[in-house]
Amino acid sequence: MNIRTLLYAALMLGANAAFADMAQIEALKDGDMKKLMFTEAKPAGTATFTDTEGNEVSLADYRGKVVLLNFWATWCAPCRHEMPMLDALQAEYGGDDFQVVTVATGRNKEMAIVKFFEEIGVVHLPILMDPKQGLAREMGVMGLPVTVLLDREGNEIARMMGDADWSSDSAMAIIAAMIEQGAGS
Repeated sequence: MNIRTLLYAALMLGANAAFADMAQIEALKDGDMKKLMFTEAKPAGTATFTDTEGNEVSLADYRGKVVLLNFWATWCAPCRHEMPMLDALQAEYGGDDFQVVTVATGRNKEMAIVKFFEEIGVVHLPILMDPKQGLAREMGVMGLPVTVLLDREGNEIARMMGDADWSSDSAMAIIAAMIEQGAGS
């Protein structure tokens, strides 16, 4: 039985309370997800970034959702590798309870981002830019890619440096458990 099957079986049997404990979610880590380091909740960055219309966006705009925040760049080979998996994760779980937020940090021209997304088939992720790296600096991003997991209150609760297989059973189980943990709250 794989991790995802075990998770869903536990949820169906009414074991929702078991996942309220972060240690239970931590136990779901396998493969690349072992690089996901859970920490005590701390406020995420407040610096704004922009969408393709030039509108300012902030992480506060996503409060109430579990957020997988990914810092990336068009020139980053590991980013190219993991972006389709992040797109699939958004397609699977995105909605009222969960959002993948990908922020191109540094010098990434909008047309280059559009081309990047088209080349690798990304269709479910927003194009968001942090050209002056304000949010990346504020959140201590030192290399790319970096992925940060935010709780529904907008607090950073986990971080991963480097790319990962976001389509793995372990990744899916962790995201499903995070969504379930705060459902109805």
